[in-house]
Amino acid sequence: MSASRQSVAIVDDEESVGRAIRRLLKSAGIDAVAFASGEAFLKALHTTPPYEPACVILDFQMPGLTGLDVQQRLSGSGLPVIIITAHDEPRVREQARAGGALAYLCKPFDELDLIDAVRSVLDGDPDA
Repeated sequence: MSASRQSVAIVDDEESVGRAIRRLLKSAGIDAVAFASGEAFLKALHTTPPYEPACVILDFQMPGLTGLDVQQRLSGSGLPVIIITAHDEPRVREQARAGGALAYLCKPFDELDLIDAVRSVLDGDPDA
């Protein structure tokens, strides 16, 4: 998938959340693909040809692999990670940041904050 480099992966077990984020990003001119589990997302990364998103938005709390589990499996891949969660806990926030998350947003989050975080990755300025 050569065009997938500008695509954003959304991994959230709540399909309605994945759809809403995909629509939000689309309204901002950003292509996105939603996955209902960490396992489905990781499998897509290993398909032929592989799915190669520009970044991934990970829900923290999911059945099976959590967002932090997926983040750990991506360690060293260089794939930028944005964590979203409805359960803000200092320990989780610290783990996400220590694992290299570029942003940590609590649901419900400000839509512009998410768009800004994604744009900073796509524009090549993760510190913006």
